[in-house]
Amino acid sequence: MTGGSSHGAPDDRANHRNDEIDASVPHSARIWNYWLGGKDNFPVDQDAGDKYAETFPGIFDMARASREFIGRAVTHLAAERGIRQFLDIGTGLPTENNTHQVAQRAAPESRIVYVDNDPLVLAHARALLTSKPEGATDYIDADLTDPDDILARAGALLDFSQPIALMLMGILGHISDYDKVVSIVKRLLQPLASGSYLAVYDGTATDPDLLKAQQGYDDTGAVPYRLRSPEQVRALFDGLDLVDPGVVPIPRWRPDPSPIQPVDVDVYGGVARKP
Repeated sequence: MTGGSSHGAPDDRANHRNDEIDASVPHSARIWNYWLGGKDNFPVDQDAGDKYAETFPGIFDMARASREFIGRAVTHLAAERGIRQFLDIGTGLPTENNTHQVAQRAAPESRIVYVDNDPLVLAHARALLTSKPEGATDYIDADLTDPDDILARAGALLDFSQPIALMLMGILGHISDYDKVVSIVKRLLQPLASGSYLAVYDGTATDPDLLKAQQGYDDTGAVPYRLRSPEQVRALFDGLDLVDPGVVPIPRWRPDPSPIQPVDVDVYGGVARKP
C-alpha cells in the first residue's frame, strides 16, 4: 500500500512514483484539471484538451457541472442524511471543495478515504491529506478493477458496520465492459451497511459532437473512456432507493436556488440509499 493519513505524512514511495509520470501522453485527470483552470497539467494535456473543446465546446460546462454536483451530493449526504464516512474512488487531482473539505464543513468528524492509481494524483496526496482534527482522511493507491483490495485497505480507516457513502464520480467509463462495471459496483456495495449510499455521475453518449471528441481523445493513445447511455447509468442503482429527483442530467440534481435555469450537460448522475 502507498498512502498516508491525516495522522502522518504519505508514504515516501509517493515521491518515487512521481518519477513514473509520463508527460508525453495526455491523461484524463490532468486534462480535467486543465478544463477546470488548474495548473497540474502538461502541454500534451493542454493540446488534447483544446482539441477536444474544438469539437465539443460544451466540455467546459461539463467539467464545472461535475465539480458542482460532487459538492451538492456530499453536502446533502453529510448535512441531511447524517453520513460521516466517504469512500471516494477515482479521486482525480485535488481542486477546491474536495470531498473531505465539503463533508467536514458540514460535519467536522467526517472520515474520508480517497482512492486513485495515478502517479500525479499520488504526488499530490499531501494536499488531500489534510483533515479537521475531529475527523480523518486517508489516501489509497489502488485500482478500481480490484474492488476487494480497495475494500480491504479502506477498512483501516472506515467502520463498515456504519453507513458509508460510496462515490464513483466520472470514473466508470475507464472500464470498457459494462457488465464488469456493474459487477464492480455491486461488489463495492456488498459489504456496506444498510443506510449507506451510492453516488455516481458519468458522461453519456447523448451528443454526436461529444462522441466525436471522445473518439479523438481515445485515438491519442491515452486510456480510453467509454460514454454510457442514461439507461446504463440508471441501472447502476438497481436495488437501491433513489434520492429525488433520481438519475438526471447533473445540473438538475438538487440545484442551488437560482433564478437562472440550469443548463443541461451530457452527464447523468444520482444518489441512492442501500436498504
